[in-house]
Amino acid sequence: MTVPPPPPETNALSVAAQWIADVLTGPVATSLAVISIAALGYLMLSGRLDLRRGLRIVLGCFILFGAPAIALGFRHATQNLAGEQATEPPKTPSPVLASPSRTATSSADPYAGAAVRR
Repeated sequence: MTVPPPPPETNALSVAAQWIADVLTGPVATSLAVISIAALGYLMLSGRLDLRRGLRIVLGCFILFGAPAIALGFRHATQNLAGEQATEPPKTPSPVLASPSRTATSSADPYAGAAVRR
């Protein structure tokens, strides 16, 4: 009995790199970025943090979450310089969300006279 060879896309290094990218831009990283921006705003409001350091933190968040787009731009630029045709990675289709069914609406607006001064 022979074992079939693994698909070519299951390279250990590419899987590890994808895992690291998912961790750095996933929901945990997003939550930490939101908390750090909130703490940054609080510290700047209370005068304990200067503007330059605050902008550095915000710029770091932009670079961290924009890294895939930045890398793709560098990749396109280097491929165009080498004369190669730039190819984008295949896009995963977005899930189709079911639209809510429309129910019968009444013509009477319960808030029609709420803002009228009497």
